[in-house]
Amino acid sequence: MRKLLLADDDMDDCLFFQEAIDELELSINVTVVKDGVVLMDFLKCESVDLPDVLFLDLNMPRKSGFECLSEIKQLDSLKEMPVIIFSTSFDLDVINKLYDNGAHYYIRKPGDFEILKKIIFEASKLLANNKIEQPERKDFIVDCR
Repeated sequence: MRKLLLADDDMDDCLFFQEAIDELELSINVTVVKDGVVLMDFLKCESVDLPDVLFLDLNMPRKSGFECLSEIKQLDSLKEMPVIIFSTSFDLDVINKLYDNGAHYYIRKPGDFEILKKIIFEASKLLANNKIEQPERKDFIVDCR
């Protein structure tokens, strides 16, 4: 079973995410953390198995997703972990910085549940094949709105 870590302070978004995985009947174990400080504490805990992929919201309390990404990519124990930014914001300057800082994909949160399921299904195929690698910049943004 694959391990997915979702870092997002919006509990409605977290519930939709889990419901999409459940409806798709994917063999993915989802762990949710609600802010950047808890995320980094979780990832640095030696007794925790690292996730196969991190879905990271940008706008979180206490420590932003951008700050977390920078910290993750500076730590030898974490820098190879795939990070998919999952956010409602859409600032191209920020998105370019996220790419430069090593994020693997930028997914704009969809407002539609069926689109969310499609996004998660496509991500699960990459995960199943161990092919979550940073694409060329032109393919970095996944926007299904």
